[in-house]
Amino acid sequence: MIISAREANQQFSRLLEAAANGETVTITRRGVPVAKLVPVVERPQETDADRRRKARQEEILALFDKGFQGRTFEDWTREELYDRETDRRETSECG
Repeated sequence: MIISAREANQQFSRLLEAAANGETVTITRRGVPVAKLVPVVERPQETDADRRRKARQEEILALFDKGFQGRTFEDWTREELYDRETDRRETSECG
């Protein structure tokens, strides 16, 4: 949308609403563009915790895709489950 400075002054609330809805408004003075009113696009910042969570989800999905190679949860001993958890923790602490 292109609008003159005078019209922009008179219709500022409407222009803010247009920008909030994603529209870019160009404001002119004597027919020459002098300013733009643009929507604010905020991208959420991905944190380290988000990246770790995503990586862990991918690991888990890969395990599901691979399967348990014929084993059920009942086939795993407590020690096997604990050792695997310990190994993962040691690996993540080193890197």
